Amino acid sequence: MLTHDWERFYRYAYRLCKGNSDDADDLLAESLVDAFRAFASYRGDGFDRWFFRLITNNRIDMTRRAKVRRAESLDSQGPDGESPREIAGDARREPERQLLDPLYSEPLQKALDALPEDFRAVILLCDVEQMDYQVIAATLRIPVGTVRSRIHRGRQQMRKTMEQMGWRG
Repeated sequence: MLTHDWERFYRYAYRLCKGNSDDADDLLAESLVDAFRAFASYRGDGFDRWFFRLITNNRIDMTRRAKVRRAESLDSQGPDGESPREIAGDARREPERQLLDPLYSEPLQKALDALPEDFRAVILLCDVEQMDYQVIAATLRIPVGTVRSRIHRGRQQMRKTMEQMGWRG
């Protein structure tokens, strides 16, 4: 895989995971393992579409599993008064975070986070990955009309969310 492709896959996973780099790393790792296992089913055309579909399906599975697991907030306080975030250190100091933060603006990420998973996937494939509607439909195995309506409705929802946050663009 080329570095450029890996960056595209990571960017897509990062956005699907609502800006959580650990979840994005887990999602990509799981998707790579699945790709290796399922490579016999790969037909030799459009590897990026095939891999984007794997990432999308794995994210949906990850979201379902997360609903079953109980997670503790990093902002919660333990019995000694320290939060897990304080114990783990300040994430803003991480070099990866310093590099990626300007790429993933907070208002944009919050607006993406507010979208349902199916809308977020279509918006990311169209607006970030620059895929055309036909390719998105083939990647996600949905009709082109559904792609069009999800993009339209998703952009409307994002615009509304960003305006509510005071963004003027």
